[in-house]
Amino acid sequence: MTVDEVDDRLDRAFTALGDPVRRAMIARLSRGEATVNELAEPFPITKQAVSRHIQVLEAAGLITRSRDAQRRPCHLNAAALEELTSWIDTYRLAVEQRHRRLDAVLDIMKEQET
Repeated sequence: MTVDEVDDRLDRAFTALGDPVRRAMIARLSRGEATVNELAEPFPITKQAVSRHIQVLEAAGLITRSRDAQRRPCHLNAAALEELTSWIDTYRLAVEQRHRRLDAVLDIMKEQET
């Protein structure tokens, strides 16, 4: 996968997660599969709006749908969330290293003052 493809996937995923309804749907799916009706239950929005949110999450690769007779349950794509976490961790670790170096410099400066 090229850098541009990875960037596009990250953009779609973070954009999808930018909406509180979609984040709540992800939270619900983290507890197990759910149908569109089950995902729609806590929200005062139309089923059409819920379907649109599901389409955004699916296009971002954050969820998948399967077919079980008449049911079309949605499932969380844990691998996609792990990819996001990995990307965030890369930058978090770099910042933590800079903070540790700054703390070391400040400790040296404190020792020199005393």
